[in-house]
Amino acid sequence: MRGAIALARRGLGNVWPNPAVGCVIVNDGRVVGRGWTQPGGRPHAETEAIKRAGAATQGATAYVTLEPCAHSGKTPPCADALVNAGIKRVVIATTDPDPRTAGRGVQKLMNAGIDVSQGVLEVDAKYLNAGFFNLINKQKPMFSLKVAASKDGCITSSPGTKTDITGTVARNMGQMLRASHDAVLFGIGTLLADDPRYTCRLPGMIDATPVRILLDGQLRIPLDAKILNTLDKGELWIFTSSARDIDKSSALEDMGVRVIVAEELDNNSRPSLGWLAGHLGAEGMTRVLVEAGGGINRAFWEAGLVDRIYWFEAPIELGQGCVEVLGELNSRMPGQPWLINNFTEVDKRTLGVDTYMVYEKCT
Repeated sequence: MRGAIALARRGLGNVWPNPAVGCVIVNDGRVVGRGWTQPGGRPHAETEAIKRAGAATQGATAYVTLEPCAHSGKTPPCADALVNAGIKRVVIATTDPDPRTAGRGVQKLMNAGIDVSQGVLEVDAKYLNAGFFNLINKQKPMFSLKVAASKDGCITSSPGTKTDITGTVARNMGQMLRASHDAVLFGIGTLLADDPRYTCRLPGMIDATPVRILLDGQLRIPLDAKILNTLDKGELWIFTSSARDIDKSSALEDMGVRVIVAEELDNNSRPSLGWLAGHLGAEGMTRVLVEAGGGINRAFWEAGLVDRIYWFEAPIELGQGCVEVLGELNSRMPGQPWLINNFTEVDKRTLGVDTYMVYEKCT
């Protein structure tokens, strides 16, 4: 099952709206087939593993990270595929919350005389697909806050400037996080200050660039912004509050940008984050990485939308006048009550000279 979960991770960021699933087929103590959800969500993990195993599926055991689907969509049910392949035992990490399958996949297998075991490494499997579970249960993606901060809890030395905080190892890890999400979200302030591309720059991973989501209430993005030169690497969606600048909106759309006028605004006439979350859920997104400045960070925090925090802490202090993680809130140090009272630490490790911590929202 650990092997199946490792395979499932390969699908993170490129299989939405489907879950990232892994499958390992074992016969007579030997792995005969492996599969994981392919880009775009199909083929599914089980059918990939069955194809690779061939005739060795007869009498074999399949280890699957999520209950095999029981409904027909663009592909036949995976539960049926396992039955037809002659699998005799299926070990499942966790059940599927999708009402089209929930429990029905297990029942199909049992009705066919297959021995079913459940709950093996369930916590790990649910952590992996937390975004998919969010989408099914709450109709919105999982929002993860990515923070690169100094020891005194700041993300840049002064407003409107860019400060390199973490080292190479931590930055590479940040790129991997970007690649493992369906989208990366940021605001117009960050774009105007840094002119970023938000691509995945690791060698061989440019095609892993997620959808880029820009919150730009007044459509202030310059038409010569660097990100507009990378639309062949990943989509750019701009959420704006007004469609008044028809010419600029049309110019952006002609470039291949998707311009979306928010149907609900907040008290500051910006796209409502609650509406945004529901809209992205309706689009099928499961995992969104918020990689923004203090204003956006604070807005997501106050809206109660932050589900996970990836915190990179550098062994430096930026001192007085630096921009804190959540702006006006007391965001200094991840050990402060604003974080500890709402989140629990699930991972901590050293990355070069920096410290990497992951916090999960308490349920």
